[in-house]
Amino acid sequence: MILRFFSFLLLLWIIGFAWFAIDLPRPASADTHTGSVVVLTGGAGRIDRALEIVGSKSAGRLLISGVDRDVKPKELAAEYARSGDLFDCCIDLGFQAVDTRSNALEIARWAARRGDKSVRLVTSDWHMRRARLELERAMPPEVQILSDAVQTQPSLGTLFIEYNKYLMRRLAALAGV
Repeated sequence: MILRFFSFLLLLWIIGFAWFAIDLPRPASADTHTGSVVVLTGGAGRIDRALEIVGSKSAGRLLISGVDRDVKPKELAAEYARSGDLFDCCIDLGFQAVDTRSNALEIARWAARRGDKSVRLVTSDWHMRRARLELERAMPPEVQILSDAVQTQPSLGTLFIEYNKYLMRRLAALAGV
């Protein structure tokens, strides 16, 4: 009986991992408008995608969450070949976050100060589910979150690690942590 129970759990884990790896989140439609866009640092293409969105006026303002304290807006503007005016008018840098959970808390505080009713979350496709889970837990339920995943080619190891982090975070959320 115990062996069957653990075999069943293993089967559920394998099926879940297959779903997680095969059905990665996709980019959102470019013409969808939100109050603001938020991007988590740490992966290639994330900031580029967020800058495209705010540049196309699909969102009013951008928060780049998890920025190193030594980074200055002018340096970031030069690195991404954008005008300093865009950074002055439409982009905020968040320096408090160090992980996905603190990204969500930083974003929630920022969105609350702005009174946003909708945010577009930009992160890598393999990271989107856990980032969205954290953001949903940090934000009030009336704020709509639009997932906008940057497509990548994650390794099997990356997917394995992220799937297990996602499961552990889900279990922790069920336990109220």
